[in-house]
Amino acid sequence: MTQPATAEGLLAWNPGSGLTRGLAADTRLLAADSWLLRDGLVRGFERHRARFERACADSGAPPAGQLTEFWREMTAALPRTGAWFPRVELVRGSLQLRLLLRHAPELAPEVRVWAAGQLDPRTVPRRKGPDLDVLARVRQRAAGQGAHEAVLIAPSGLVLEGSSSSLLWWEDDTLCSPPTRLPLLSGVTLGLIQERAEATGVHLAQRERTLEELEGREVWLVNALHGIRPVVAWEGRPLEAGPALRAEEWRKWLDDIMEPLPVT
Repeated sequence: MTQPATAEGLLAWNPGSGLTRGLAADTRLLAADSWLLRDGLVRGFERHRARFERACADSGAPPAGQLTEFWREMTAALPRTGAWFPRVELVRGSLQLRLLLRHAPELAPEVRVWAAGQLDPRTVPRRKGPDLDVLARVRQRAAGQGAHEAVLIAPSGLVLEGSSSSLLWWEDDTLCSPPTRLPLLSGVTLGLIQERAEATGVHLAQRERTLEELEGREVWLVNALHGIRPVVAWEGRPLEAGPALRAEEWRKWLDDIMEPLPVT
């Protein structure tokens, strides 16, 4: 029986032998997914599984039975204490499945965003994994400008999402997001927030907006690691960030819906 891990590192999975400590000989990813794990609690775990399985299927993945076996053994290997940010991976070439165990970084309650107008550099925007390296370089450039994140824009100038986050904003009492016809990653945290909005009577809308049209509004970048981060400053453009009037209440709700990992 697989036992929970206690240290950071890469675990490679093989049918029959399960997860074993490995080396990152090939970091080219076809698919990946990650989530915050805090003392055995996680948000939207089955949604992450479904998204990863879709990404694997799009990539010519291992058979479904092997994916099921990997997910069961991966779940059993996840630590039950401490704060972690694990990532499941499908590697290009060998099509090997892996688990990368990482301690979670310090979580940020807010975010400063580089708004210089970074054109979307992704080659496969609807699948997480292949473009993680290029997006990391975008965040490095943002850090050089005093920001934590960057907003990706379409050639038309419309906002898409952050380099590691989905984008939401408020227009009066309406919670808005870019239209799904645009090249967007299907965000797990985004979906949880939108479902809660529907359940509580908050009006949702998909709207085309440029960065300038977000000035003065409450804007959120949301992902599985940090949850909801309201934008407190735009770097690189003379834009004013709007006050974060709703973020605290929604952040508390997001923390409260974390659930125990399933028993394998």
